[in-house]
Amino acid sequence: MNSLLEQLQPYPFARLREAMQGLDAPEGITPVPLHIGEPKHATPKVVTEALASSLAELSAYPLTAGLPELRQACADWICRRYDGLKICPNTEILPVLGSREALFSFIQTVLDPVTDGSKPVVISPNPFYQIYEGATLLGGGEIHFANCPAPAFNPDWRSISEDIWKRTKIVILCSPNNPSGSVLKREDWQEIFALQDRYGFVIASDECYSEIYFDGNKPIGCLQAAAELGRSNKGLVMFTSLSKRSNVPGLRSGFVAGDAELLKNFLLYRTYHGSAMSIPVQRASIAAWNDEPHVIENRHLYQEKFDKVIPILRQKFDVKTPDASFYIWLKIPDGDDLAFAKKLWQQAAIQVLPGRFLARMTASGNPGEGYVRIALVADVESCVKAAETIVSLYSDTTA
Repeated sequence: MNSLLEQLQPYPFARLREAMQGLDAPEGITPVPLHIGEPKHATPKVVTEALASSLAELSAYPLTAGLPELRQACADWICRRYDGLKICPNTEILPVLGSREALFSFIQTVLDPVTDGSKPVVISPNPFYQIYEGATLLGGGEIHFANCPAPAFNPDWRSISEDIWKRTKIVILCSPNNPSGSVLKREDWQEIFALQDRYGFVIASDECYSEIYFDGNKPIGCLQAAAELGRSNKGLVMFTSLSKRSNVPGLRSGFVAGDAELLKNFLLYRTYHGSAMSIPVQRASIAAWNDEPHVIENRHLYQEKFDKVIPILRQKFDVKTPDASFYIWLKIPDGDDLAFAKKLWQQAAIQVLPGRFLARMTASGNPGEGYVRIALVADVESCVKAAETIVSLYSDTTA
């Protein structure tokens, strides 16, 4: 077996299951799963109809590069979403099987562990999406973490030493951020671009939550930021997905956009990797990227949840609506996020994810400790009831 597999750590949800072993929820209470970021809103009709009407095309092998119509739909969406940003659909767009698969395989494509005998470095935010770490380790690389401290929850680049920067091949950004919902501003992009100019790494920007934002405050994307700062997209790649935008996590559809040379090599890798998207899924994806009303409705549903849940939680917690995403990154006053999660499960059948499971220990500690991630994916009534229960249980503890 590949010995690098031994470096992989259990996924956060596996760690949660292990931590909850032997702990039972109260009988007669339906569990409320707020620990997994799995969208529960209805899949839009425009997607299901396009999928159903193209099932006959399952008889054809799809191309890894995808249909020209899909690449054009993705480029058109970028132009509409990012203030007229122009992307070439033939060289700067590549359909992928969701952002998770693409992030993993892209890191494998870029890392080259034999260049100078030292391990290539990938820098990741912390807390982070564990795919970043797994792809780095299995690619023979070394991962370093930039903690994301309160209140901005953006990576602290100053914590990375000069020696590490010199070996860095990829810097991963996640904006809107999972789990905090923070969004990088133009000046934040300018800071990381300056570091890129100095050290020559590739930027991989995970933007799968970009369409869940509030009060019309659209998050700026990496390609948009680069264009506004007069930069090309050299060394810059964004990853996005329909899973959260269109409530189709099971469709496994997204795309990568950016540096044409990087995507040319990424396509070569994927041709061998066997990751071509089926034609019916491509047809459904075209319909999704071309339709905006269902996305607007989706945002309204999340806005309603935050509007109702945040005031309830504020009765006992210092909490605010995130800049974007459907997560609440809730600070636990006594700091014990795991005990808090266990109590919610044992006394109310509410599942949340301890923040420590989403982060790694560093010299300055585990930045996830003392927080829990709450995913507002259940229906409005369930989210409101869960918030009321959380406040009530915390009040009982502190009374």
